[in-house]
Amino acid sequence: MHKLVVIFCTMIALAGCAVGPEFRSPDISLPQQWPEQMLEISKAEEKRLAWWAGFEDPVLKNLVNRALDENLELRLQLERIQEARARLGLATAERWPTLDGQAEAIRQKQPAAASPVPIPGAGGTLSSFSLIGLLSYELDLWGRLERGREAATARMEESLFSHEAIRLNLVTDLVNTYVNLRAAEQQLATTEQTLESRWETLRLQQIRYEGGLIDRLTLQQAESEWAATRAHLPGRRQQVRLLESVLGVLVGMNPAELSGDLDFGSQSLAVMRPAPDMPEFLPSELLRRRPDIRAAEAALAATTAQVGVAMAERLPRINLALFYGSTAAEFDNLLSGPAETWGLGASVLGPLVDFGRNRARVQTAEALRDQAETRYRITVQTAFREVRDALILTSTAAERETAVRHQVDSLQETLRLAELRYEEGYSGFIEVLDAQRFLLNAELSLAEAVRDRLNAASALFKALGGGW
Repeated sequence: MHKLVVIFCTMIALAGCAVGPEFRSPDISLPQQWPEQMLEISKAEEKRLAWWAGFEDPVLKNLVNRALDENLELRLQLERIQEARARLGLATAERWPTLDGQAEAIRQKQPAAASPVPIPGAGGTLSSFSLIGLLSYELDLWGRLERGREAATARMEESLFSHEAIRLNLVTDLVNTYVNLRAAEQQLATTEQTLESRWETLRLQQIRYEGGLIDRLTLQQAESEWAATRAHLPGRRQQVRLLESVLGVLVGMNPAELSGDLDFGSQSLAVMRPAPDMPEFLPSELLRRRPDIRAAEAALAATTAQVGVAMAERLPRINLALFYGSTAAEFDNLLSGPAETWGLGASVLGPLVDFGRNRARVQTAEALRDQAETRYRITVQTAFREVRDALILTSTAAERETAVRHQVDSLQETLRLAELRYEEGYSGFIEVLDAQRFLLNAELSLAEAVRDRLNAASALFKALGGGW
């Protein structure tokens, strides 16, 4: 018996020759360093960029923490990781032998009429007891099971990196939505304040008209400006409410919460001041930082291993089986020496004529591998474009915010002078209305400029693959 076990273990040790291609990461032509203009943009924005923790907004911090705990898309991806881990466990277990145990007890009456020749004792009752252990193993000569384990490992890595990519996208979308909401609230507040100011102007003009100090045209102009400002309010309120709904879904609110009044505090864009330290790294490091690139690389590794699995399917399978136990007619004799039984067997199963089925499987696996490689190259190309675009956005958004702030300051002074000239009779009321209108538009544009600068910061964070 010991010799049989040695032979069995020796045949197991012979397994391990894997057919199919070995995975190698594709060679991609990368720049040695970022272009000079991109480096200048990075250094210029070094003190302005940060991730969401750098915004120093406690409301935003709480929303991100809740989203990471309760967002359904993120939860779904975690469940996919559990599935991939279970599949990896199955693929790993397939490479090892299977040990089964069987215990059987039979008591049977043999019919005497079933025997064509009368036999003394025929028609009596017989008993049979057996206790057997069965060891079976597929000899993985061609590496089919090993390639399957490699594919399962790569799929689990893909799930892990996909989770990180979804997590990064979730946080970025949440930050952008939060910033957009704060900008929309600021624009709504500016419109409401302007409407109150226009109403006060209209009231004063009404008094002047009744006193005969102005004509009907001047009064109508004031009323028209008040009505035009009021017409903007419904759209501003709608924008705020819709952004609240989007933010509620991102943080994982349930339907009952979404159906009620959503309250995300009353923070202002003015308190959100990102001030991080800009990282310095070579372009090639981006391949190790971006989770979507890592996920695409893992998917390529998995499809490469599947080519080996498909190729091994075309070759014969060798299965070994070893059983050992005891069988006796009496239970008391079950573990005695004469009741011992054992056996060792091997079987070979392989395709002879399959009319091209296995060849088609290999071709399919190779096509899927080629697709995965192309997707990997597209992902890398997209990543470098996003970094370049994000660096440009951070520069232009900062320049625009500075210019619009200067415009607001200038228009505030223009409005002051226009009102002074009107009060002293040097100009008409239309100049005051023009100055008010230009100032309102500039203040609304300033909220958009601040919003774009903060969104550009989060876009750069996402493009660089997360925190640093």
